[in-house]
Formats: sequence, C-alpha cells, structure tokens
Amino acid sequence: MSPSSESSKSSNTPFGGSDPAESLDPLGFGEAWLKTANEIMRNPEGAIHAGMRYMEGMTEAFNAAASRMMGDETPPAIAAGGKDRRFGDPAWNENPALFGLMQAYLLSGRFIQDVLSSTELDDTTDHRMAFLADMVIDAASPTNNLLTNPSALKKAFDTGGVSVAKGFHNFLDDVVNNEGMPRQVPKDAFEVGRNLAVTPGQVVYRNELMELIQYAPTTDTVYATPLLLSPPWINKYYIMDLSPGRSFVEWAVSHGHTVFVMSYRNPHAGDRDVRLDDYLLRGPLDAMDVIRDITGSEKVNIVGLCLGGTLTAALLAYLASKGEDRVNNATLLNTLVDFSKPGRLGAFTDRASVERLERRMEERGYLEASEMMGIFTFMRSNDLVWGYVVNNWLMGEEPAAFDILHWNGDSTRMPSNMHGFYLRTCYLANQLSRGEMVLDEVPLDLSTITNDTYIVAAIQDHIALWDGSYISTQILPAADVEFVLSSSGHIAGIVNPPSPKAWYRTNHEHPAEAHDWLEASTQHEGSWWEHWAEWMSTRSGDRVAPPPMGGDVHPPIEAAPGSYVLEK
Repeated sequence: MSPSSESSKSSNTPFGGSDPAESLDPLGFGEAWLKTANEIMRNPEGAIHAGMRYMEGMTEAFNAAASRMMGDETPPAIAAGGKDRRFGDPAWNENPALFGLMQAYLLSGRFIQDVLSSTELDDTTDHRMAFLADMVIDAASPTNNLLTNPSALKKAFDTGGVSVAKGFHNFLDDVVNNEGMPRQVPKDAFEVGRNLAVTPGQVVYRNELMELIQYAPTTDTVYATPLLLSPPWINKYYIMDLSPGRSFVEWAVSHGHTVFVMSYRNPHAGDRDVRLDDYLLRGPLDAMDVIRDITGSEKVNIVGLCLGGTLTAALLAYLASKGEDRVNNATLLNTLVDFSKPGRLGAFTDRASVERLERRMEERGYLEASEMMGIFTFMRSNDLVWGYVVNNWLMGEEPAAFDILHWNGDSTRMPSNMHGFYLRTCYLANQLSRGEMVLDEVPLDLSTITNDTYIVAAIQDHIALWDGSYISTQILPAADVEFVLSSSGHIAGIVNPPSPKAWYRTNHEHPAEAHDWLEASTQHEGSWWEHWAEWMSTRSGDRVAPPPMGGDVHPPIEAAPGSYVLEK
C-alpha cells in the first residue's frame, strides 16, 4: 500500500460519480419511491385503510386535545414509544396545543408505516423505503424546531436568549468545520494516545497493510496461548482499546492474556488493487508468524470483530484446507458469516447498488469513509443526528464526551478491489457460508472448521442482526460453539465492561431457529466479558512467565498506539 495525493482530490460530483443521476441519488431512493408509488396505485386498498385509520386517529386526537383544554386528562390517541425520549417534557401533555402537535406527528408517522406495511414490495425496495421513511419521520419531528420544542424555549427564556446565541454559534461552527452535521463529541475531548488507546504496548511488526501491537503484561504469569485481536478495517482498531476501564484489550491483559492487535493502515487511491486475499495473507497470517517468533507458541487464540470476524472465519477455513493447525480457538463478535439476513444494510447491497458503488470506487480507487458512515449514522438518526441538533443547536449545549462516538467518527477508507469483492461475494452471493469463496486460490469450506468458537451478538445490533449472527452456530456444527447474546447494540454490545446495567443470555443448545434459542435461554446479570474470561481460562493453556516484548527478529519499533492509527 502506498500513499497517494489522489486521495485528497475532490471528485467531480458530490458522491464521486460522473453520472449526474447517480450523484443526485446515489442510494437509489428515487427508484424505490417510484416502485412504491406504482404499487400503491395498482393496489390502493392498503393505503385507503391506512388513511381511514389516520383520520380516525386525528379525530380522536382532536377530541382529546379539546378535552384537555377543559382540564380533563383524556388519554392520547397514540403514545410515543417507550424508548422515545423526545417528548419527555411535561409540556407535551400539559399544553393542549403541543399535545395536538405531538399527536398529529405521531399519527402521521404511523400512517406512513401503515402504507408501507400494506404494500407488497421486493425486499430491497422494502428495506430502502423503510430507511427513507424513518429518515423523513425523524427529521419532521416538532422537537427539532426551536419554536415547537418546549425545553428549548424554556431554556431560551431562562437564559435571556444566551442559549439561542450559543446554539447559533454551534450551528455555524458545524456548517464550516463539520460538514453541516451536529458535532457528537466536544472537539478536544479525546485524543488517540492521550486518553484513547493508552494500554501500554509496543509496535513489534509493520508491513504495508498493518502494524502489530504487543501489549505489556500486568500479571506475574500469563496463559501459554497468546491472543490475537482482529479488528474491522472499516474503522480503526482502538474500538478494542477505548478509554481505561472500557478497553477490551486492558481487560484481556489484566486476565492473564498476552495480547496482540492488528492496526490497519488507512488506504489511499494507490491501494485500489489491494484484495481481500491481501488482508488475509498480510493481516492475521503475517501476525501469527510474528507472534510465534516472539512467544514460541505454535497456536494463537483469535478474537475477530465485525468484518474482522468474517475474516477470522475465512482464516479458519483457509488453514483447515491447507492442513495447518495454528488457531486454538476463535471468538466472533457481532459477526456475519452467513449474509442471508443483512438487515437494513440489505437496502444498499443489492446488485444495482453494488454496481453503482463500484463505479464510484473505480474512479477514486477507494470508498470514502463519509459515504459509509452516513448510512450507519442515519440508521439511528434520532440518536446520532437529531438528538444533537436539539442539544447543540437548539439548547446551546456542548455534546457529552463519549469515547465510542469519537471512534465512530474516526473512520477509514476501503480499497475498491477489496470492498467490491466483499460486497459481491458476501452480500450478493453469500459465498462464504456456501463454501464457494476462494482466497489465495484456496476454496473456503466452513464445515471443516473444528476450533472451539465463542460467538457474541448484540440484541439491538442494526448492522449485524443478532439472529443473522446466530446462523453461525448452524454453519460450524463440528466445532464446540458457545453463543452469547449481549445487551445493547453493534458497538456498545462489544464495549461492554461489567456494570449494573449489563446483561447477557446463554443457552448451550443451538436449535435451528434463533428465536427458539432465545426463548429457552437464560439471562445473567453482568457483562459477557466475565463469561468470556471464564470460557477462555480453560482453553488457553497453562500459566507461564510472560514472553519478552518483541524479540531479536522483531524488536519493538515504537510505542503503542503506533503510527498507522494516526494517519488520515
């Protein structure tokens, strides 16, 4: 991989494509809307019933608002969801005008959902329209407007307008310095190497693709089998080494593991031809060679997260095909191995979308980080966009310092060859689970994997759906598989240190259907980190003296977090 000045050049369209239609609508929402409109006109019964339900609701809401003007506590026609914090201010129920506005908004959102639910669409169009509907409904909330947000109005009154001035300043700053998006974390709250990725360690190996970091032991003895962490390269590795006390790396080291992690470079235009094969060969395979040289261990335990977990599954099948017994056990965190349930991402990984994306990537040599993060962000727009519009712009507040959101904004590009291959073989053809994927001229057959495997999924994960992750228990039947369902979502389910709010579920049986597993599972208080540490303690060998930091062949190069993680 070699840096290129091309990566800093602006493309000739906002989304990097030369086709004006693709530039204006790169996600294909217009096509989805036309299909939906045609289907509604062809079969209008569902829309008619949705409209009748809407009118009935509005009549009920009007009557409830009128009754509240007379001092009666008439029940609402529709209630906000239990986790919807937007309408928590008492004024939404005490003020009849605001109550009526809230009811009209909620009923309108329900009407849109009813219409879509009544329309028979193909899966891609259905997912795409659901995504678009959520974005429109979330954006239209009256809480996003200063004049219809009672909390913001109260603060403006209480501060004599100072909050409005501060909010306008925040808005202008975000327009100029944050691409018009509300800032999710304070500017200087976090810095890699200062209060993120600070677990002591050394870079002990570097190639053109990744740096390998070895962490210093904190226990007198360590398990004989070292631990290799395989992070996703769609973001930077330090999701596994966040703030002290919230770092999985720190946790594993403190529980007696000799920990190594791969820190990938941020690709540039000159890296357009880097393949998924290269990430396998120059990633974990190179790392395992270095770890063997330093520790003397012929095997490693490996923990793969998200795309790094998919690569881990491919690695296990690759090694099995070549007859190499180099991995002791594997942990897959929020990982899809079978892509038959892509969830909301399925809206943007159909054949037409992938072909559009490949054309854009071909021009630049990579997929820009902002294009991926925009989709992920608007999947949870109330939490990740509009909540900050209210806090920063309407209330004039600074956002809270949250390490996950800083990491979330520190995303990376993806090489065009690798990313196109990944989307086509995994999301379009589901080749890995079918035994049809080939890397480095080696067919990958997951049924040959015999390693013990610990699989973690998060119940609120919107990227790797938990029941999609569960399919791995059926694909790896020869292995001793432990499936654990964690609280929270895609990232918070993994950054899950022990706390009173944490929980996880277990069930040693693995029926064919995920929801049958869930129904028979047992919930435990605490974090899956604790359960994993116990599971690993019996699968990591004897306790021995810690190995040296680096060695004669691979001496330390520089202190962690290294250089690659700092590249933009």
